[in-house]
Amino acid sequence: MTEQASSDAAQGEQSPQFSLQRIYIRDLSFEAPKSPEVFRQEWKPSVSLDLNTRQKALDGDFHEVVLTLSVTVKNGEETAFIAEVQQAGIFLIKGLEAAAMSHTLGAFCPNILFPYARETLDSLVVRGSFPALMLAPVNFDALYAQELKRMQQSTEQAPAN
Repeated sequence: MTEQASSDAAQGEQSPQFSLQRIYIRDLSFEAPKSPEVFRQEWKPSVSLDLNTRQKALDGDFHEVVLTLSVTVKNGEETAFIAEVQQAGIFLIKGLEAAAMSHTLGAFCPNILFPYARETLDSLVVRGSFPALMLAPVNFDALYAQELKRMQQSTEQAPAN
C-alpha cells in the first residue's frame, strides 16, 4: 500500500496542472466621436469586431493571456463609437506537452476570458448611452485550428534557402 501511495504522489507531481490565478482589465477605451449628433439620428448600426490574443510567460509556470476585443459601430457612414477592452488573466499551467500548452494558451484561456470581456464591453457601451452589443459567443478552438492551418500553409509555401 505504501508503494502505491508513493507512486501516486510521484505521478501527481507529473500530472498536468491548470488554475486561474486572476482576471483583470489591462486596458479599456471608449470613444463616441459624433456625439451628441449621433443620438438624434435613426439608429441603423453596423458592427465590426476584431479580436486578438497574446500570451506572455511570467515567472515559473505562470502565464499572462490577454484577449483584446475592438468594436467599431457605424451608423450609416458615420462612426457612432469605438470601444476596446484588453481582458487579461494570469494562469498557472504546468506539466503540459508543447502542443497542449499552445492550445491551452491559444484557445482554452481566451475562452475563459471572453465572457468577462463581453460583459465589460456591454457595460461600457451602455454607459455611453448606446444599446448593449450582446456579442455572440466565439469558438476559440475553431479560430486556433484555423491559425494553425494558416501557419502550416505559410511554412509549406515558404521558399527553402
